[in-house]
Amino acid sequence: MELKSVVMEIPEGSNIIIGQTHFIKTVEDLYEIMVGTSPQVKFGIAFCEASGVCLIRVAGNDRNLEEVATKNAQNLAAGHSFVILLKEAYPINFLNAIKQCPEVCNIYCATANPVQVIVAETEQGRGIMGVVDGFSPKGVESAEDVKARKELLRKFGYKL
Repeated sequence: MELKSVVMEIPEGSNIIIGQTHFIKTVEDLYEIMVGTSPQVKFGIAFCEASGVCLIRVAGNDRNLEEVATKNAQNLAAGHSFVILLKEAYPINFLNAIKQCPEVCNIYCATANPVQVIVAETEQGRGIMGVVDGFSPKGVESAEDVKARKELLRKFGYKL
């Protein structure tokens, strides 16, 4: 077995959601979740089949995001993994619906940070072991940092 680090491409102003699923209809179900949750979201989905013809299935409503999601899926090449790139919305608005999708087994990350996916490769194929999401902490927040965090949440409309 060989471990590899695969860097995900995240276009400026976008977020990425990476997960694992188990069935060919996932790409259509995730598409319906995205547009059903937020009609204004722009997104691309790429899903790696793990049996049969083993194709990368693609859907979305933004051609550029579809292309980058596909490129990320090709680089991952991990069976039953999916990549969603989205903009004009935040992952927090979609995560519960995605987790409730019957085919979805796991969500590895949902972020706008730089992401490295740790992949194990065997003779059979590849699987995602985990992700490196962003950077390591540089300290503990101060009272001023707490105030700034709370202001940011209110600016986004997540708190009163």
